[in-house]
Amino acid sequence: MRTFKLTLAYVGTNFAGWQSQVAQRTVQVVLQQTLAKITRQKDVHAIASGRTDAGVHALGQVVSVVLDWERPAETLQRALASELPRDLVVIDAEEAPPDFHAITSATGKQYQYRIHDGRVADVFRRQYTWHCFTQLDEAVMHRAAQALAGRHDFSSFEATGSPRRSSVRTISHISVSRDTDHEHLIYIDVSADGFLYKMVRTIVGSLVEVGRGTQDESWIGQILAQQDRNAAGPTSPSQGLFLVKVDY
Repeated sequence: MRTFKLTLAYVGTNFAGWQSQVAQRTVQVVLQQTLAKITRQKDVHAIASGRTDAGVHALGQVVSVVLDWERPAETLQRALASELPRDLVVIDAEEAPPDFHAITSATGKQYQYRIHDGRVADVFRRQYTWHCFTQLDEAVMHRAAQALAGRHDFSSFEATGSPRRSSVRTISHISVSRDTDHEHLIYIDVSADGFLYKMVRTIVGSLVEVGRGTQDESWIGQILAQQDRNAAGPTSPSQGLFLVKVDY
């Protein structure tokens, strides 16, 4: 038996998230079933770095899995490429140390959220962006977001349903920028040592309130200080969120 590290990219639109659910199409179920078919291994358990929600996409999700597979990792990757559906791809496969674990070995993650703020929705980006009809002030959003940089208790941005032992996390980078080639496309990039349940989407929902001008840019810091989810803005839709990278 050998431990493998798989890096996945997937379009979350037609998945009910990562985690296995009864009678639901999830990334974990599809991957495990495909690995079982390829390896002829009865029980395959794939562990992801984090549970992406329904509709959330991944550019670099990392999975650890123990397999009865004697051939090279590259052969496993090619076999998966021929069997997986078109909305799920293994972009890298490598053998890992026996103690490698996708969750506990991770040191940080990077997410990107994409917003389209044109007056008319972009039909080709609907499943990859949150369409906001009001044009946003990305410069004000960026300044407001800097209140979140550093080590804080982010309980104001944690959704109920997945309690953690601690709500303290360290955001090493957060930025809001507009695409220079697409005037109505905004990116919100966040890197941290870990994230709470729906933390990024709640941060985005709050920043959009600032970008619309309904809240002052100092509001984000005030939300953080209150440590109360009711103080924050709405949770943004899932389709604009991408898991970009996991650090080890």
